[in-house]
Amino acid sequence: MASVSTEEKQRAHELIARLAPIQVSALVRLLQAMLDPVARAIANAPVDDEPVTEEERQAVAKSGEWFRHRPGIPFEQVLADFGLTLKDLKAYREAK
Repeated sequence: MASVSTEEKQRAHELIARLAPIQVSALVRLLQAMLDPVARAIANAPVDDEPVTEEERQAVAKSGEWFRHRPGIPFEQVLADFGLTLKDLKAYREAK
């Protein structure tokens, strides 16, 4: 890993100090993602270039047709099925 000068780190601290709180939160999440080896591996993974099979095409068309005639399940209902609320989800995300 390349060495970072003290001046560069100081400049980074100065820039962070000028950010709004919501921007700091976003930056923290970005830095965590940058340092997470799994996130890095996913970001650097090759593009899936396998051709789509006829069976896969038909499955996608079938699911699209299903949704044209039926409503989806609201996210709040999915959470409720697990005994959770949007507030619970938000608290979990903020704790990460």
